[in-house]
Amino acid sequence: MATKPGILTDWPWKPLGSFKYVILVPWVVHSTYSMIVKGEGETDLLYFLTFPFLLVRMIHNQIWISISRYQTAKGKNRIVDKSIEFEQVDRERNWDDQILFNGIIFYIAYMTIPQSHKLPLWRTNGVVITSLLHAGPVEFLYYWFHRALHHHYLYSRYHSHHHSSLVTEPITSVTHPFAEHIVYFMLFSMPMLTTVFTGTGSLVSLAGYILYIDVMNNMGHCNFELIPKRLFSIFPPLKYLMFHSLHHTQFRTNYSLFMPIYDYVYGTMDKSTVAVYETSLERPEESPKVVHLTHLTTLESIYYLRLGFATLASKPHTSKWYLWLMWPMTSWSLIITWIYGNMFVVEANTFGKLKWQSWVVPRYTIQYKLQWPREAINSMIERAILDAEMKGVKVLSLGLLNQGEELNRNGELYIQRYPQLKLNLVDGSSLVVAILLNSIPKGTTQVLLRGKLTKVAYAIANTLCERDIKVATLYKDEYEKLHLRLTTKLKSNLILSTSYAQKTWLVGDGWTEKEQLKASKGTLFIPFSQFPPKKMSKDCFYHSTPAMITPKSFTNIHSCENWLSRRVMSAWRIAGILHGLEGWNVHECGDSMFNIEEIWQASLRHGFQPLTMPN
Repeated sequence: MATKPGILTDWPWKPLGSFKYVILVPWVVHSTYSMIVKGEGETDLLYFLTFPFLLVRMIHNQIWISISRYQTAKGKNRIVDKSIEFEQVDRERNWDDQILFNGIIFYIAYMTIPQSHKLPLWRTNGVVITSLLHAGPVEFLYYWFHRALHHHYLYSRYHSHHHSSLVTEPITSVTHPFAEHIVYFMLFSMPMLTTVFTGTGSLVSLAGYILYIDVMNNMGHCNFELIPKRLFSIFPPLKYLMFHSLHHTQFRTNYSLFMPIYDYVYGTMDKSTVAVYETSLERPEESPKVVHLTHLTTLESIYYLRLGFATLASKPHTSKWYLWLMWPMTSWSLIITWIYGNMFVVEANTFGKLKWQSWVVPRYTIQYKLQWPREAINSMIERAILDAEMKGVKVLSLGLLNQGEELNRNGELYIQRYPQLKLNLVDGSSLVVAILLNSIPKGTTQVLLRGKLTKVAYAIANTLCERDIKVATLYKDEYEKLHLRLTTKLKSNLILSTSYAQKTWLVGDGWTEKEQLKASKGTLFIPFSQFPPKKMSKDCFYHSTPAMITPKSFTNIHSCENWLSRRVMSAWRIAGILHGLEGWNVHECGDSMFNIEEIWQASLRHGFQPLTMPN
């Protein structure tokens, strides 16, 4: 939002929220009906293809968003080093409004301008006229309009909304108040209307011009340099026709749209533009100190990645009805990830001097549960470990959603294969236990332990018994397994329960909804799994999965981790960060467990905060 929002700041359809596209329904239905009913000679492709063209533009912009976020996460050719936060994502979430606005104008223009009917596919003179009008009047008028927007009156009421994003993303290019977009469309419509009224218009000239604007807008705001230097060496005048912009960090320079010729003419070209461009081109990929290894969860989780839909990624994972409409694309993503066998960088953060990245193994949770692909998955994880070793990574945390014990014994398999590894593998178990222990209400004398008996479950039971807190189980086989792990002195604190009366339940994977419904009123469920339990009882309380609130100095956080809230990070991620910050030169994998109290104190010392108890 601008500092002092002026009139026509909000889009007219803002109250409609996610249902704003219903505005286009009458035209889409009518154009489709006309295409079906009318004869071959009476159909008009421009009218029918308008909506598909809008969809193509949205997909095109999303591709730019994904590529830009991937590239900036790797750090290669990055321009600005500042971070993106949730406020920017929220501000830019309605980037598709301008596409909806364009669609409405296109439909109205078609219905009111007879010359726009039955346009040919191609006309050379129309393409030439469009190019000349853009390079001349459009670029010239845009330059002076942009300069006017930087006058304090218009800037505070309108353009400051756009410049609130110091680190630009492709969608930043179209994040403007409604009033600005009206003027922009008036400028861009000059070539289109001219060709239509002079009878030189064509489908290619109209669609091509709009796509040209989209491409240049996205490229100019993607925060990494894309155009190779040799291109400017081969054709030096290109520097007057193609823009590499510093405008979001240097407010009083670089006002041109795509062609900086008018900045050169009027002396507003920033002197550091070329130097920054060349420096960015030479910038290599960043080498993180800590890497977190994860994978996709549900089939729709690919849209919640930082590289996916920015708005969905910025919120806790909840199913959206419209994602069901995308099932063909979702199915293709499953096939593509099945074929593609290499991990990829999805996120990069900085905490003080520590550089941290999150890498994704392109496999879904359902694939981890199958027996036959496990060898291939282990091979992918192994390649990721060796790649991290080669890049000088010091700590790699294995946050693979509790599949590690069955898959690779929590990373012990790789230690045995590569005993000379210089990086440390961390499964995060010690911090998970520490968070659980500090989530149990003070004064608790007995807890019920339920769920799959993992490394974490055994450690919790052992530590609670050491603290003289009774640990109850419901099933004899679980009781016997726990009994074998405890020393003689602690076995008296282990109970085989015949009731569900305990007020505190520690729950992992494998407990049933039927068991949950048997809990007494007021029971507190504290999960030690990464997946949150399904809430079946309104009379009970549900704690978050093991996680902590990140310090404000942990930068570039603008996506949520699975089902966790904003700026909340799972224990599996935090553990690797703490090992990197403290310089602990030890593995935490297999049956080994780091000191629980030491890692808890380290988390507090570095500013991580425990989550509050549910009300």
